[in-house]
Amino acid sequence: MAATRTGGPRPSPVPNQAMRELRGGLSPGEFATLVRRAAREIGEHVSCDARYVGRVESGEIRCPNYAYERVFRHMWPERSLAELGFAPRTAVRRRAPTTTEPPVPADPPDAPHRSDEENDEVLRRTFLNGGPTALATVLGLDQAPPTAAVPPAAPPLPERRRVGAAEVQGVEQAVRDIRLLDDAHGADALFELAGQSLRSAYVLLNDGDYSAATERRLQSGAGELAISVGWLAHDSNRLTDARSFYSEALATARMARDPHLEAHVFSNSAFLARDAGRPREALRAAQAGQAAAEGLGSDRLMSLLVLREAGGWALLGDRSACERSLSRAYALFERGERPDADPEWMSFFGEAELAGQEAQCWSALGDWDRASARAERAIGLQEPHFVRNRMLYTAELAHDRLGRGDLAGAGAHGSAAVALLGQVRSARIRGMLAHTADRLRGHAAVPEVREFLDGHDAAA
Repeated sequence: MAATRTGGPRPSPVPNQAMRELRGGLSPGEFATLVRRAAREIGEHVSCDARYVGRVESGEIRCPNYAYERVFRHMWPERSLAELGFAPRTAVRRRAPTTTEPPVPADPPDAPHRSDEENDEVLRRTFLNGGPTALATVLGLDQAPPTAAVPPAAPPLPERRRVGAAEVQGVEQAVRDIRLLDDAHGADALFELAGQSLRSAYVLLNDGDYSAATERRLQSGAGELAISVGWLAHDSNRLTDARSFYSEALATARMARDPHLEAHVFSNSAFLARDAGRPREALRAAQAGQAAAEGLGSDRLMSLLVLREAGGWALLGDRSACERSLSRAYALFERGERPDADPEWMSFFGEAELAGQEAQCWSALGDWDRASARAERAIGLQEPHFVRNRMLYTAELAHDRLGRGDLAGAGAHGSAAVALLGQVRSARIRGMLAHTADRLRGHAAVPEVREFLDGHDAAA
């Protein structure tokens, strides 16, 4: 049973005449197709159909969720939400309850359809109160790992209260839970929700009363949580948001004098800069990370940071410098025989990731044969629970096969990546597949290409 809601009845819907006029002579289905196409252009994923268009125009959806808002702003950049006929988000969202509520279950198949703002509220409460397993159930993810619950978000504190080990452990567990779900399913469904936990961590840090030892742990935990939220933003193609969260994490690392946290921030920042097309910034971040990690005793952390540097050199087209960095990264990786010396967050970094990042370097340099070979190795070595990375390497392999002119191979690997779309929600990877699909559309006579295009378009 859903939690009892307080307050009066919701106002009667007011038809959204602005959106109806923008649809013009198109049918609701045709208009929904345009919305989905615009979403793909910016790496977003929305399940827009004629029913959704009808709900918008009838006024049932008073304000779109964040994904639809980004798509609508992309389609009509000169118009505000108000000019598109929507109410302000603050007027639509209800206040969070003042007492902890139990997780709200997913609607049964015959339940009335919730509005988007109601869905956002359900997901938020489920993440904060029910943990990742409950969240995965609501989101329809089939393989959510059994993990401990994320503690409820701390409300704004009217006065300073004592913060101890239990609160710090809650922040640290939130980081672990986010990583587990992200490894399996990608970031799109987690970004907004994880931000709530981050805000709660900073409430504890800024308004709590604690010992010096607790402060150090809390700063490190909040910084790691900021990095996790930044990564979710990156994987969701919210690159500006990711940069902001990494800056926040770096400031926390500097204040805490925590070189482990600082090295982690620079590793992620280098990756973000490379994906954003800023190779020199990627180089600077990777080299700063190496300086921070110098005395930490983790050869594999240093290997990862040198790989980030190799990616920057590759994007700059400096093959010699890239090869030198790759050689050094492999040597450091082989030397790193003490897992206890590696940070907890590096659990993803094994031989598969090493090969996958090398593949990205060769792809940037246009060496398609080497890129394909390393991507294939990455897929073969990837552990089953890293579903998102397996899909990533497969999407990269499709891109590399296209680069070498192997249309059938590109289509086959593209189809293999599409088969994982039901499990993985990553705008970054969907954008890669959409780019490959667009490049292959002139070759639909090839059976493997046709199968990939049909599957991709149906999934999109």
